[in-house]
Amino acid sequence: MTAKRAARQTVAERLRADILQGVFPPGERLIELQLSERYAVGRAAIRAALVELDTQGLVRRETNRGATVRRISVADAVEIAEARAALEGLVARRAAERATAADRKELGALVGEMQAAVEHDDKPGYSKLNRTLHATLPRIAHHRVADDLIANLRDRGVHHQFQLSLMPGRASQSLAEHRAIVDAVVEGDPDVAESAMRAHLDSVIDALRQWEHLDRRYA
Repeated sequence: MTAKRAARQTVAERLRADILQGVFPPGERLIELQLSERYAVGRAAIRAALVELDTQGLVRRETNRGATVRRISVADAVEIAEARAALEGLVARRAAERATAADRKELGALVGEMQAAVEHDDKPGYSKLNRTLHATLPRIAHHRVADDLIANLRDRGVHHQFQLSLMPGRASQSLAEHRAIVDAVVEGDPDVAESAMRAHLDSVIDALRQWEHLDRRYA
């Protein structure tokens, strides 16, 4: 890999992390000069990073208008969750078939941390652990294609995922759903693991639609 290519990836990864962490919220303009100063790189590296993130669906680039952090509608978020259900159902099945003793221990510990976050009403902490669990299952499943696709979908819908975590009672419901997935993986039951994952993402879709209804009602 060339030095220029490595530098470009580094800038893209740093900008991607800032977008996912809310430093640049949906709809915010991404000004090349300001980004160049923030990341201490030339504007050519910033342009390359914006092109890369545009292809990933995190940034929207328009001719003569520059780049902005892409806004994802609730309808788009629902479609993302539907696609994730198909992919993550497969991943849960494969994880149940392939999990090692160390994997099962890791999953149990993660659910324990999620339980503690719910008990302490640590919504940001729970949201982060949620992402960690969903990233851990593809690794356990040893399914690289699904891992890449899921990561892209999850990143595109991250803003809505965080908003859902703030809904009253959502974290407790989500915890129960994740515990069912992990229990099935730990017990080595592929059918139940896949079913539990699909049920969880169906629940996410229902919550998204409920959130959209409330948002319209009180707008």
